[in-house]
Amino acid sequence: MVQDVNLPEMTQLWQQTLNWQPDALQQRQFQLLYELLVSANQHLNLTRITTPIDFWEKHLWDSIRAVTLLLNSPAITNPSPMGVIDIGTGAGFPGLPIALAFPHWHITLLDSTRKKVAFIETLLPQLEIDNATPLTGRAEELGQQPQHRQTYDIALLRAVAPASVGAEYSLPLLKVGGLAILYRGKWTDEETLALNPVVKKLGAKIESVERFTTPVTNSQRSCLYLRKVATTPAEFPRPIGVPAQNPLV
Repeated sequence: MVQDVNLPEMTQLWQQTLNWQPDALQQRQFQLLYELLVSANQHLNLTRITTPIDFWEKHLWDSIRAVTLLLNSPAITNPSPMGVIDIGTGAGFPGLPIALAFPHWHITLLDSTRKKVAFIETLLPQLEIDNATPLTGRAEELGQQPQHRQTYDIALLRAVAPASVGAEYSLPLLKVGGLAILYRGKWTDEETLALNPVVKKLGAKIESVERFTTPVTNSQRSCLYLRKVATTPAEFPRPIGVPAQNPLV
């Protein structure tokens, strides 16, 4: 356990940038998540982001920033269950912070690396999280399984793959009307034009692209919001490895 290393609360910055701030319980859970991750990182090599301020900005704030509009929606005051899948969750980001921010949602934390999933399994009881399920697997497999295909309301992909590959991973898993959120760095209008036909082929449209800067280091970030408007053709996702080796165009 990390001793005497406290996350900055950043109450004012949370409020100014997201019109939201964690309550006392969520703040304690964020702190414990940080301590557990840094402790495990010494032998599991889970993240390069280990200083308190970097963890706050790059793992907590950045994870939750993508769902800001939902944080401030009527769904918070009139919560309804929302099924979310975090594809390629790694050490649990963005899924774990979102699970803490939205305790009435259910988050599936998917990763193909068993040791990372095993780590998350140890975290959940310590953090008292009961609305998240770790799962070892590949999106290409899940997307063809009836218990997962067209099941989720939201799919999250952060630093997983090129956008066209991420679209193929995520959209088959979503219900019609569902939303895929792709976390990106810089993003150009040319990239949007190139992605449009891929998204259309998968039964979706690019609903919006949000560009913003992070509040501490002023780094450039983007989020792509892909709205599923029709059933994804049965041949997608293609078998394991094919989307990455031969991206749709």
